[in-house]
Amino acid sequence: MDSIGPRGLQQREGALGCPQEGLPCPSNSSELVQECLQQFEVTEAQLRQIQSSLLGSMEQALGGQASPAPAVRMLPTYVGSIPHGTEQGDFVVLELGASGASLRVLWVTLMGTEGCKIEPRSQEFVIPQEVMLGPGQQLFDFAARCLSEFLDTLPVGKQGLQLGFNFSFPCHQTGLDKSTLISWTKGFKCSGVEGQDVVQLLRDAIQRQGTYSIDVVAVVNDTVGTMMGCEPGVGPCEVGLVVDTGTNACYMEEARHVAVLDEDRGRVCISVEWGSFSDDGALGPVWTIFDRTLDQESLNPGAQRFEKMIGGLYLGELVRLVLADLVRRGVLFDGSTSPVLLSPGSILLEHVAEMDDPSAGAARLHAVLQFLGLNLRTSDAELVQQVCVAVCTRAARLCAAALAAILSRLQHIREQRSLQIAVATGGRVFERHPRFLSILQETVKCLAPECGVSFIPSVDGGGQGVAMVTAVAARLAAHRRLLEETLAPFRLTHEQLVAVQRQMREAMAKGLKGKPSSLRMLPTYVRATPDGSERGDFLALDLGGTNFRVLLVHVASGDVQITNQIYSIPEYMAQGSGQQLFDHIVDCIVDFQQKQGLSGQSLPLGFTFSFPCRQLGLDKGILMNWTKGFSASDCEGQDVVFLLREAIRRKKAVELNVVALVNDTVGTMMSCGYENPHCEVGLIVGTGTNACYMEELRNVTSVPGDSGRMCINMEWGAFGDDGSLGMLSTHFDARVDQASINPGRQRFEKMISGMYLGEIVRHILLHLTSLGVLFRGQHIQCLQTRDIFKTKFLSEIESDSLALRQVRAILEDLGLPLTSDDALMVLEVCQAVSRRAAQLCGAGVAAVVERIRENRDLEKLTVSVGVDGTLYKLHPHFSSLVAETVRELAPRCVVTFLQSKDGSGKGAALVTAVACRLAQMTRV
Repeated sequence: MDSIGPRGLQQREGALGCPQEGLPCPSNSSELVQECLQQFEVTEAQLRQIQSSLLGSMEQALGGQASPAPAVRMLPTYVGSIPHGTEQGDFVVLELGASGASLRVLWVTLMGTEGCKIEPRSQEFVIPQEVMLGPGQQLFDFAARCLSEFLDTLPVGKQGLQLGFNFSFPCHQTGLDKSTLISWTKGFKCSGVEGQDVVQLLRDAIQRQGTYSIDVVAVVNDTVGTMMGCEPGVGPCEVGLVVDTGTNACYMEEARHVAVLDEDRGRVCISVEWGSFSDDGALGPVWTIFDRTLDQESLNPGAQRFEKMIGGLYLGELVRLVLADLVRRGVLFDGSTSPVLLSPGSILLEHVAEMDDPSAGAARLHAVLQFLGLNLRTSDAELVQQVCVAVCTRAARLCAAALAAILSRLQHIREQRSLQIAVATGGRVFERHPRFLSILQETVKCLAPECGVSFIPSVDGGGQGVAMVTAVAARLAAHRRLLEETLAPFRLTHEQLVAVQRQMREAMAKGLKGKPSSLRMLPTYVRATPDGSERGDFLALDLGGTNFRVLLVHVASGDVQITNQIYSIPEYMAQGSGQQLFDHIVDCIVDFQQKQGLSGQSLPLGFTFSFPCRQLGLDKGILMNWTKGFSASDCEGQDVVFLLREAIRRKKAVELNVVALVNDTVGTMMSCGYENPHCEVGLIVGTGTNACYMEELRNVTSVPGDSGRMCINMEWGAFGDDGSLGMLSTHFDARVDQASINPGRQRFEKMISGMYLGEIVRHILLHLTSLGVLFRGQHIQCLQTRDIFKTKFLSEIESDSLALRQVRAILEDLGLPLTSDDALMVLEVCQAVSRRAAQLCGAGVAAVVERIRENRDLEKLTVSVGVDGTLYKLHPHFSSLVAETVRELAPRCVVTFLQSKDGSGKGAALVTAVACRLAQMTRV
């Protein structure tokens, strides 16, 4: 990047102001001007140093670093959302400080649809100097009077009004409608305001005025208003840049990076307050004697140094100081000055813009200088223009370096190789000095080449943006109410969970006695859990889906070794004849035995059969109905062990000793029971859900005997099929149930398991979209597709390790064109659905462990629950929510949850091993 002048020179003290004594003085006026203007040259290296230094200060301030104090403040504005074009209503805006010594009131009507627009009505009031420098109450009373005077001209009536307060001074915000003034700038110095909440001061003044009912909804600085007022249709505008009397920028930061916020989700607009940037290491080389003089003569010496090199309040003064210096040195105007040129503040931004604008022509430049009382020579015009160009070009390039720091920050936190972003620009420097923007664009492109930046002029000087902040706040509040109403049925109370626990206890008791109940309470004929003495080699079969596993399980002292192979079950076999299916299973076993060198051996075999069965013995189970896409004929109502043995008999060349038929839930309990002797409950929460536990045999009326225990397969997925869960069922659950292959059945499972949670979420998202809460109320075709929202997305979306950017990427892959607000709401929906599922599951476990405790007449029960299933294992919060609910509902039970490793295979072998151990003990 070239410097702005002919040579990029580092600043030297001897190069400032008048020549040092004894040094030769250049004889040519042009050379003297160039020597003077070299001080305003900024090299690319210096710009990059400013960019880097400002970026470092931004990160320090965001992280809450107090020492050393960061050079910028990075103030949260509590604006957490940008407009999405549906905002509507009438809003009042009060602007104070946005344009120097004036106050403006606007009436803004938003139509809620793109393309429809009503021009705002506004009125500007000049603030007297004595008000700008007088008591604070006087200033706010003046503002309230102006507000009433403006509203008197409109047919407002008695309606309540929502007001956005544009207060363009450095403030510490603690809420959208609460902001404490840190320090006055821009020539204001009202007493008794610094350290006070300016919103409350305005409210008090409006109340004293007593004319209108006005609610101050939001306090917004002009930079945020500029960003929020970006015209719809240009894409998301997430940076605001103002160069007016002063200068500042804002942008949408990830909330989790802002230390002062107790929030780790979503985004928040940060006001950089870069006017106060004053890193001597970065600014020192570009800080001239003229900057120093201007600073010393200002109302706030030593403060806002960066702003004093860029802001429109100061550019004219810098030009005046340079011209006055050149006059004193005899370079300009024959060395003759004028009272106007010697008066601080006499050259305004408008003068500089005109003198810097080549299209204005020499006549306009002459007119400006004559207004300043200066005698213009022909050669002076070009030199004066060079001064204006140098001062303004430096300002634009310094501003670009600061903007490049923000763009670098955004690119980093969003992990984007190429950042595409819109920057809203506002302020009189942009409006009256077109070349400023072109220099800014060129410099930003050089300093941040990987960022594609669109510069969008603000609407109505940011005033409409302030109304937009107010409108967005109103929209979000309305959407929040609708979201809460929608999710309220999913937020279960303690009383509701206690009722579920009680109802399950009642259903368990009825099922064990053979009475009508939604819980089948099926005996498994598993009479003991492992005690650690089991030994030997066992075969295990695992059939529960389209993949079928054969396992060789070696049980030794404290160790279980497993060798397995997976075989597929083709769809035509799963839905063909039962004989064909079981013949295929035996073929797979024979293949496995051959590969493992087991041909001819008759090892004890456990068969995990993960379909609802009514067991009549450890090795006898009647298939009640197929699930999971299976529909093989001539199997339902048959003993599946008999079907397996018949297939073995047909094969002839193989001998297999089928010892036990095992449900996957029982296998999970037995697998964990080998590691922990307290494990007497099994739980599956995956595609489906079920539970089993060790019941006292005396309570199992369908099995003879009163001593000992037996594992009961609850088949709890059907809990509530009798209507007992109707009080908890929502219309979203009803839609999922109606569209399922088994309407009216497995109601508990449909509120808990992975097969259904994604569908529940999808129906909620459709509902919220129809209300306009999500996706701008637009019809989203992909959401109409059944099962498109997988339950695994809940686990991914709720993962604490995923930033919101990644959550958005997950949803956008589904074709959901969402905003940050949408992503947060989708997250809340997922959380509500999965939390209800976990709590219902926990209520069920609490019912089981409380029954065990009471069965054994214990004051306190210590028990472990073996758990398997992808939802339980992969969801980041499900397991902890289940445990939390159990602690709440079963306080006299100390429950430990153990995740099973290969419960369906290892567990089947252990059931077989325990059965062999018990049989041997009986023979002895």
